[in-house]
Amino acid sequence: MAYIDYYKVLEISKTASQDDVKKAYRKLARKYHPDLNPQDTSAHKKFQEINEANEVLSDPEKRKKYDEYGENWKHADQFEQARQQQQSGGLGDEGFTYQNFGGFGDFNGDGYSDFFETLFGNAGAGRKSGGTSAFKGRDYSGEVHLTLQQAAKTHQQTIEVNDKKLRITVPAGIANEQQIKLKGQGEPGAKGASAGDLFLTFIIQPDPVFKRIGNDLYLDVTMDLYTAVLGGELLVNTLDGQVKMKVKPGTQQGSKARLKGKGFPVYKKDGEFGDLIVTYQVQIPSNLTEKQRQLFQELQQNK
Repeated sequence: MAYIDYYKVLEISKTASQDDVKKAYRKLARKYHPDLNPQDTSAHKKFQEINEANEVLSDPEKRKKYDEYGENWKHADQFEQARQQQQSGGLGDEGFTYQNFGGFGDFNGDGYSDFFETLFGNAGAGRKSGGTSAFKGRDYSGEVHLTLQQAAKTHQQTIEVNDKKLRITVPAGIANEQQIKLKGQGEPGAKGASAGDLFLTFIIQPDPVFKRIGNDLYLDVTMDLYTAVLGGELLVNTLDGQVKMKVKPGTQQGSKARLKGKGFPVYKKDGEFGDLIVTYQVQIPSNLTEKQRQLFQELQQNK
């Protein structure tokens, strides 16, 4: 098994912060996403490597094990346990430092590396439950990109994971960067062990009309000066279409109004919605007729 340098895969240094890991993963995942490279098999392979690297380096505990044990980080606990058992039996390993080995070579038929056999001998191998070993499969991770309108409706999507298509249900009200786990949809386990899990992060694209904060939506609405002064009605956009909204006389620039229940659906709570907060933007007329100008001058003199 060839050694994979996850830091090189994500194009970052070993001193990169967790935030750097996150930014690097998003940048590369978007670049090599299968949806953007449908006919490029090399891009698909690169996308899988990126997900694998992110699955390890984005988790501080996994990253620590990877830095110490290389690609065999998943067996760090077994290595440490066997080392302690050998020490208690008087064999010891004084002067040995795990960091000196980037990886432990090829795994043998029992799922343990040849390095493990060399270090601990047959005594260590004999502790592997009758010569067999079962390891849970690796977890996978990926991103699902949605528009605001898609995130507001419960719907189904088909995604592809390692050439396998999965149909998932996206619940209405899902949040940006929210992560869900699909149990058993990761890498198959070895020798009857359970499969890993699939972690999906949902990325909701910015909307040109609405701004979402929690379950509330925010919207700027432009109205003319005459409606602001005299009052009236405006047609306001919502996620479900347009509604009529009454405007009080003397409405000021930048003032706000709240439409109850016209915001974003609450996650996994059917029938519950946030509010729509409307901010009024008063449009000042720029091409007044002479008569209109005189009327404004009269108003100014009589204020």
